[in-house]
Amino acid sequence: MKNGYTPSKANKEFWDNGTLPWFRMEDIRENGRVLSDSIQHITPQAVKGKLFPANSIIMATTATIGEHALLIADSLANQQFTFFTKNVNRLTKLGIELDMKYAFYYFYVIDEWCKVNTNVSSFPSVDMGKLKNYMFPIPSIEEQERIVSILDRFDTLCNDITAGLPAEIEARKKQYEYYRDKLLSFKELKVA
Repeated sequence: MKNGYTPSKANKEFWDNGTLPWFRMEDIRENGRVLSDSIQHITPQAVKGKLFPANSIIMATTATIGEHALLIADSLANQQFTFFTKNVNRLTKLGIELDMKYAFYYFYVIDEWCKVNTNVSSFPSVDMGKLKNYMFPIPSIEEQERIVSILDRFDTLCNDITAGLPAEIEARKKQYEYYRDKLLSFKELKVA
């Protein structure tokens, strides 16, 4: 876990002709929850230390608490976000594999947890002490992949009109045929 930051806007060297993604809440609102590029960019001179690696998750831990995204590019984000990356050495030592897409989906659960575990002062923020100790289940890699596969399909059906609309039309067609057949099936009447 590491906090994001905003390079000084007064230093044009940090912003002019930037090529490195620098994420803000607007990126999630405009481009969804799996992000490969940002609206604004910074220059390498703006980076303190290292960029956060691709396959990191950012989550808002202040203001709009709980909003999160999976980043698939090396990047930075503003201070509203906390970055979550996997510690490969630690996981390997424990014999655990973690699919970051599974972690991304599990963050929907963490989002809700964060909303009720906040510190309130001048503005709400997640209780980072509790969050650092939050334990979430990591099933076998095969189970993680199965969960991701199912949730990816649901996501596509719900959010991709080219895939979701034909599936919805097919479902309504079957529903229509079912009710049509039920409404038009009468018991034979015997005329005496």
